[in-house]
Amino acid sequence: MDLAQYIRDIPDWPKPGVIFRDITTLLKVPEAFREAVDRLAEPFIGKGIDLVVSVEARGFIFGGALAYKLGAGFVPARKPGKLPAETVRQEYALEYGTDAVEIHKDAIKPGQKVLLFDDVLATGGTLEATAKLVERLGGEVVGIALLIDLTYLKGRERLSKYPIHALIYY
Repeated sequence: MDLAQYIRDIPDWPKPGVIFRDITTLLKVPEAFREAVDRLAEPFIGKGIDLVVSVEARGFIFGGALAYKLGAGFVPARKPGKLPAETVRQEYALEYGTDAVEIHKDAIKPGQKVLLFDDVLATGGTLEATAKLVERLGGEVVGIALLIDLTYLKGRERLSKYPIHALIYY
């Protein structure tokens, strides 16, 4: 199945010159959503994944499904101030300024094998920060799964020490 045919391009959103890759058109087609989850999980089946850590918000949709498929737990990585218990935080640089991601301090135990998921890889800052959080808590990032890799933004360069599995490339 060509999953790219289910991605809608929105030109000039959120700002002029940007083409937003809208995954909601894939999510509403049961066969495409199922195919995407199955193909995302396939390289990690039998690898002893303990947790899937995924970045909000669209990442939660696939992250939960991947965790279920892999028989793993799920850990949400959120923007600051969104998680109710004690968190650890990692800042990362944006084009203009900084942002941060947080996870619960007790979400990952030392030695746990973690799969990271995000729906779209752009510059890699968010996933790099998330990987740093996992490693600070003693987890082992065993791979990164992506629905879409925007290769022209070179996010893989920041994440080169991790195996990356993506389904759609632009």
